[in-house]
Amino acid sequence: MSEAHLTARTGLAPAVNAWEIYLYDQGRSPNTVKAFLSDIRLLVNYLPPDQTLGAVTTADLNNFFRWLEHERGVPCSPKSLARRVTTVKSFFRWLQKGGVLVADPGEKVVQRSVLSPLPEVLTEAESEAVLLAADRCRRQSKPDARPYTLVALLLATGIKKSECLGIHLNHIDLNAPEGPQIFIRYASPTNRYKERKLTLPEDWVPAYEEYLSQYNPSDRLFPWSPRRLEYLLEDIGRDAGLSKHLSFDMCRWTSALQDYVSNVEPEKIRQKLGISKIQWREINMKLRQLAGRE
Repeated sequence: MSEAHLTARTGLAPAVNAWEIYLYDQGRSPNTVKAFLSDIRLLVNYLPPDQTLGAVTTADLNNFFRWLEHERGVPCSPKSLARRVTTVKSFFRWLQKGGVLVADPGEKVVQRSVLSPLPEVLTEAESEAVLLAADRCRRQSKPDARPYTLVALLLATGIKKSECLGIHLNHIDLNAPEGPQIFIRYASPTNRYKERKLTLPEDWVPAYEEYLSQYNPSDRLFPWSPRRLEYLLEDIGRDAGLSKHLSFDMCRWTSALQDYVSNVEPEKIRQKLGISKIQWREINMKLRQLAGRE
């Protein structure tokens, strides 16, 4: 079933079933679809069983969110409420765009935004200590270039853990005319907007070549589990004398902050991180705070 089979006189339950099919067709992950459906079914159970799509009003939706927040008797955190508002607005926007509804009752519902706490980042001195600790591994009696190859890549590019794990050897081009580059690619078509080409530091290349000769990976750049690489970062942080817990996320934020304080154009930072303009609003605000500019 798709939105083509729905009308304003259809009940909510069949529309939710059609939306589920649509979400999977769009390449959404099972966990994402499960969360969306859980949220929208709260609305279905809240409204009268015979309520049709066309009879749902903005007032109905606002009353639903008030009930979730204050009257349901089950704790609803600001983050959960914000996600549920997003889900409901997405559902009715889909119905309106598909021609099922003439007007979108969710359009005038106020979006709730929740700012998460400021992330922990490395200072300039700590970043240098991390790179030095990783570089020392290259000069041991049994040289190991893997720590430096990993952490220097993260600090230079600001890529996420999932993106790092998805890198294949053919995504790296050391001979590009503009200098060494790495391509961040996604399998799902819905994430194509996140794909991008990033510049690699020239001084990363020798460590990378040492790493290739030592480990001889055949396909993926880092053919280990996420947890194994997290342990590796923890080891680097400990060897660097950090009191902080070195992580993928910390490296990503540190990379973005380094660009921000170096006055790199905001749009270039956004594109480097592979995030949407909406996501950038919160990221930009946090970078401004981390840089002490507000």
